[in-house]
Formats: sequence, structure tokens, C-alpha cells
Amino acid sequence: MALRIVIGVLMTLVALAIVGRRVWWLYRLIRSGQPQHGRTDNVPARVRTDLAEVFGQRRLLRWTGPGLAHFFTFWGFVILFLTIIESYGALVWRDFHIPLIGRWQVLGFLEDALATAVLVALAAFTVMRIRQAPARQQRASRFYGSHTGPAWVILGMITAVIVTLLLYRGAQVNTGNFPFGQSRWAFASYLVAKALHPLGSTANDVIETVFVLGQIAVVLAFAVIVVYSKHLHIGTAPINVTTKRLPKALGALLPMESRGEPINFEDPKDDDIFGRGKVEDFTWKGYLDFATCTECGRCQSQCPAWNTGKPLSPKLVIMDLRDHLFAKAPYLIGGRAVPEEGSIEPKGGSDASGGHGVRGVPESGFGRVPGSGPEQAVRPLVGTEEQGGVIDPDVLWSCTTCGACVEQCPVDIEHVDHIVDMRRYQVLIESSFPSEAGVMLRNLENKANPWGMNATAREDWTQGLGFEVPRVEPGSAIPDDVEYLFWVGCAGALEDRSKKVTRAVADLLHTAGVSFAILGRNESCTGDPARRLGNEFVFQMLAQANVETLNSVGAKKIVATCPHCFNTLSKEYPQLGGDYRVVHHTQLLARLVEEGRLVPVQPVDQKVTYHDPCYLGRHNEVYAPPREVLATIPGLRSEEMHRCRDRGFCCGAGGARMWMEEKIGKRINIERTEEALALDPDVISTACPYCMVMLSDAVTQKKQEGAAREEVAVLDVAQILHRSLASGGEPQAAAD
Repeated sequence: MALRIVIGVLMTLVALAIVGRRVWWLYRLIRSGQPQHGRTDNVPARVRTDLAEVFGQRRLLRWTGPGLAHFFTFWGFVILFLTIIESYGALVWRDFHIPLIGRWQVLGFLEDALATAVLVALAAFTVMRIRQAPARQQRASRFYGSHTGPAWVILGMITAVIVTLLLYRGAQVNTGNFPFGQSRWAFASYLVAKALHPLGSTANDVIETVFVLGQIAVVLAFAVIVVYSKHLHIGTAPINVTTKRLPKALGALLPMESRGEPINFEDPKDDDIFGRGKVEDFTWKGYLDFATCTECGRCQSQCPAWNTGKPLSPKLVIMDLRDHLFAKAPYLIGGRAVPEEGSIEPKGGSDASGGHGVRGVPESGFGRVPGSGPEQAVRPLVGTEEQGGVIDPDVLWSCTTCGACVEQCPVDIEHVDHIVDMRRYQVLIESSFPSEAGVMLRNLENKANPWGMNATAREDWTQGLGFEVPRVEPGSAIPDDVEYLFWVGCAGALEDRSKKVTRAVADLLHTAGVSFAILGRNESCTGDPARRLGNEFVFQMLAQANVETLNSVGAKKIVATCPHCFNTLSKEYPQLGGDYRVVHHTQLLARLVEEGRLVPVQPVDQKVTYHDPCYLGRHNEVYAPPREVLATIPGLRSEEMHRCRDRGFCCGAGGARMWMEEKIGKRINIERTEEALALDPDVISTACPYCMVMLSDAVTQKKQEGAAREEVAVLDVAQILHRSLASGGEPQAAAD
């Protein structure tokens, strides 16, 4: 008895020393990140989020099979924590039981039931890992690029925890030391006891001692492995979820800060940090994100860039940043001096050791530059393989900021924020970005729209309408009888296909008796493409001018047809003092139909499939209104694509990709259009001018290839509704 106490205590002290040292190191490393405020406010909401996402496993359960397996594993270990107490008690007292509840038969049943559930979940995980093995599925596997070896070790360790538990409990039943006696409520332990009973009392006594120690040894070994592996998320995930952006890291981008303070772009400080140019420029929350990645690959499986053969995987971006952070830790918290810039030539090119950054699976833990030497310390955060960069430029510029990664991440990692922050440094400091985007930026600066057209052209869409569209001049208050300011947007005013949507919306509002006015030539780009590209300076310039204009006219209620404008006006302009009630046109149209102010009467005998715009759907969770409008149109038959709503697939235009060439892999708009055409629709509908352009171009290409019927059209929800309201033909101005 004394021997097993000594062995148990020694194992525990050694393991706690190893785990404690690592946890202290991680704590210091994460705390060394740049300050970030607003991550501990609104405590009630954060507690509710933690209860739902950690204890309720809400995000994990979106994928039913893996979610249920993880749910039972999580709750198994929550409840089985009591068995660890029982194991340590058994070291000292052979007949130990937890005070008050330790002999309660329901507890014995619950422990055995969850132990069994964990074993079933482990079997499910094993099948998933085998079926989705990267060696078999290559890039199609969500585990591609993950550390699969350690994952198998963890599955083995969890299995060992349950097996040793049941073996010593079964032996306890036979030796008379089981806290729950001979009751069959602890059914799994009882069945193991029946199997061990023929061995005799002496053998069962030895088995009890061996596996009590074995249980403690496995649990301690598991704890050590956890703090040195991707399973670190067991400890960091609850903290990461608690400190997430509320309600989620989509919609608005965070303003640029330097050392926790907002940057004044009119008079920046000499030592201000613009974006993330080195890993030490990330905030402590960024470090926590990196450390929390589970390598599950849910983000990767949903990423439109990855699914079309591009090098970007949100998972691998986070893994590369984590590995680089850990490798550079001696220079951040270990007292090593970072070599002067230019004194060390980063290793890359043919001497590289794999790396997530471009195409391959890593051969080392630190990407293309292994170890914690001076080469690691001076690596560029963004750079080619030859430069030894942590993140390849092709990875950085492949992102459409669609938010699929953030939406699917079970531990609330903020991928889009980190990617845009790295873009900000590349654009503002390095002036390094795709050349095509430079034309767009110059047009924004000179003409306040991405196409570089004159401001007078913004009112051309009003020509031919059967009614006058009121215009509001800056400094003149919107008349009291005008309910909405109609924010037309650059595409809605200047792009031919989108101008038809604008006219249809205007005609519908006029028909419904909704009074509205426009800014016309005084409207300018909201700055969304500049901000998503990383040029915060141009965004600030445009946004501040727009806020000044909107405030000068007393704008309160705004309707927008572009989800990017809708998102920027409603979610980002409050950062600059612009607080408005903003609705998307599909939301307003759905309400007008519901109120009976718009009544679809003309049958539209066609089949339609609806494409969710990312900045309307995932970023702002507007899923129902467009579908509600379509559902009211007589004769219209709707069918959903496989990837829809929160799992919708991007058109490829977001993140300023609209103005950049797709040179790698398959075009994203082609992938999405092929998915739509597989349903053989007459109409592919959407509610975004960017999506209209991308899907229309792809449909045109498919028609030229003979892969789509000539009758297939791409229309906005408003255009289809307008068709149903028009009788005896449509007005020329609002025609499709």
C-alpha cells in the first residue's frame, strides 16, 4: 500500500512540474502580445457564449456526426473527472469514496455510461480519421496538413484512460473495494468484473493496484502531451471563446490600433505599428487564437480558395503562425536579442523543409525554417519560399474574406482579422499587393469609385423612370416626408447589370408608397474594397467623408442594395461616428410584401436557386428575407444548392478579389456556378451586385462552352419580384 502511494505521488509531482513549466511558458508568451481591449466586457453575454459553445458544444454540433462524438467525449471527461478523484483516493484508502455522493448508484451508472460513450466516440473518430486520411483524399481531406500522428497518439491515450479506468473498477468490484458495491448500475464495471472474477482474489488485488497506478499514469501522461500538442485547446478553447469578438468576428473589421491605441491617420505617431509585419505585432488575442487551433480542418473544408486549388488554407495559416510564434519565443520572452535586420539571410528555397505556406504538408514543426535560431528570428512574416516567409503572398491574397472559416471554427478563431491585418502591413508599409488592385485604389482616391467613372454618371440610372427621384444635397436636411435615404452604391449606380437592379428596387419602393431620396453625385464608395484589401488609409478618407455627408443631411434610415455597402454603413461607420438604421433591400421588400404593400400577382413559371452573398448571409445573418420574397411569387419553384445559408459558397469577389485576377487554380465563380447549374435552374438569383457580376460572367462562359442553356439568367431577388408585379410587360427602365 505504501509503495503505490509513493509511486503515485512521485508520478504526480514529476508530471505537474512538467505541465506547470509549460503552462507558465505559454502564459508568458501569450501575455507578451500587443494589448487589445474590449475582450472582457459584457460579462453576461460572454458567460452565455461560453455555456453554449463550450458546455453546449453548439458550434461542434453543426456537424452532427463529429459533433456528437466530440460532445460525448467532452462530457465524458467532465464527469469522469470524478473518477480521477476516486483513483487518487484509492491510492491511500482501498475503499475510498467521494464524500456525500460517492456511493450514489446513479453516479456509478453515469460514470460507466459516459466511459462507454467515450469509447463509442473514439471508435467514430477512428473511422473518420481513416476515411478522411490525407494520404487517401489529399487536399479533399480536412485533415490535410494537420499533424495526424499526434492525433492518433491522443486517441490512443484517451482509450488508455478509459480502459485502465474500467479494469481497476472491475477489479475493485471483485475485491470488495468498489464504492458502488455489487450493484449492476455501474454496468460496464460489473461486466469487466465478471470477466476478471475467474482469475481469483489475489490476481484481482494485483490488477486493482496495477491499474489504479496505470490510470493515474495515463492521465498524467495525457496532461503532459496536451500542453505540448494541438490538444492544448482543451485548456485554451474556453478562454478563447470567452474573449471572442461579440457576437462573432464577422461583419465589421476592427479599427487599426498600435499598442492597444487607435491610430490617428491624420497625425500618426513615429512609432505606430501599421498592421502585422512581424509575429510580435499580433495581439495577445491573436496569440491565443494560434495556440487554440485544433487542426480539425473545418475552416479548410469550407474555404472557397482551398476548394478551388489555391494555396490558402485558413487552418494552415493559423498553424504556420503558431509554429513561428513558438519557435521565435526565445526572442520574445527568453531574453535572446533579435539580430539586426539584414544581418542574417533567411533560409528558404531549395534548403526549405516543406512548410504549409504554399503547397505542401510540413516536414518540420516550424514551416520552411526549422528551429529557433537567428534565421527564424528574422524571417519575414509574409514572403516567398525563397525569402523564407512564414506566409506566402499567394496565400495572403487568395482570401475573399467570405468568413466561412470564422463561421465554422468551433473555437472562435478570428482568421479574417489576422489575414487583413497582415494585408494592412503589406499595403501600407511594403506597398506590396497585386498590381491590378492598384488601379482600383487609384480610382477610389481620384474618383471615389473603383471604376474611375465621373460622379455625374451616378445619376444615369434614374433616366427613364416614370417618377422623379428626389436628391439630397450635403448640408440640406432630408425632408420629413422622406422615409429612407437610398444608398445606391458604386455598382448599383455605375455597373450596367446592377443599374437594372437599382431601377427595379426604386420602382418597387415607389409602387409600395415608400418615400426615398438619393445623394446622387454626392455619394462615394463606402471604402469596403480598400479596407478589405488592407488600405486603411483610403478607407478612412472615404468613410470620414461619407459620414460627414450623411450626418449633414440628417440620415437616420438607409436602404442599400449592396451587402458590402450595407455591412460597412451599419457595422463599420459607427466606428467613425456614423450611427444609422440600415436595411438591405431584401429585408425591406420582404416587409413590404408581408404588409401587403407589394402583392406579387403575375406568375413566374420558372425554377430558381438562390445564392447567399457572403456579406449579407454569414457576415450579417440575413438568410430568410430573400427567400421569403421568392416564396411569395406565384409559379416560382425554388431549390437550394447543397452549400447554402451559413455554409454558402463565395462567388469569389469579396476581399477586393473583384479587382484582382484569379491566376491559381479554378475560378471560384465557375465552381459556384457549376453547383447552381447542376440543379438545372432557369434563374440563378442573388442579392448582391458583386455576386451578379461574378455569376453572370460564369454563366456566360458556361453558355459558350455549351454547358448551360441559353435561357438561364442571373437576376436579383428584386428583379424577380418586379416581374411578378408588372402586368402586361415591364417598364423599359426596370427591364431585366
